[in-house]
Amino acid sequence: MQVVLATGNTGKLREMSQMLAPLDIEVLAQTGFAFEPVEETGLSFVENALLKARHAALQTGLPAIADDSGLEVDALNGAPGIYSARYAGPDASDEENNRELLAALEGLSADRRRARFQCLMVFMRHPEDPTPIISQGTWEGRILDTPRGNGGFGYDPLFLIPERNQTSAELPPEVKNELSHRGRAMRGLLAQLQKRLSL
Repeated sequence: MQVVLATGNTGKLREMSQMLAPLDIEVLAQTGFAFEPVEETGLSFVENALLKARHAALQTGLPAIADDSGLEVDALNGAPGIYSARYAGPDASDEENNRELLAALEGLSADRRRARFQCLMVFMRHPEDPTPIISQGTWEGRILDTPRGNGGFGYDPLFLIPERNQTSAELPPEVKNELSHRGRAMRGLLAQLQKRLSL
């Protein structure tokens, strides 16, 4: 089964391909098709995920998976939230976004740096799918004041998992896939997808 993944993020593509490989689902990158990504005009993670999946299915004629994910920091009233990828500006790099986050949290003690990654993932059989599969994954942690680790992407070097005393960027890929918001959302999505396909 071929599914288009509605993202240009190579980190997400790598993670999802690893997770879907055992189910014989081939993940095709949206960037392999000649169309522009849809503008993310939703006001929530789930709205943006639905916009992206619908657009990818419409443009490719294939089932589509899309996610919208980001970091919520309690001390920032949930920011950067849906703007996580562009927190420091429209074309901001991971490093620039991380610097912006550190500046916003400067001077705050560890107990005021509570945060979580959220992931809303959707699967649409076709652009008019009236019952898309929707799954949410949440990963609780805390924001450090200096980056640690070389793995992952995005805010991973700043996101500490307290029970492991490691950042997301310090985890081996298979451990990250097991613990992460995206891993949890993906497992929820796959469980629902398997159930639907077996009917």
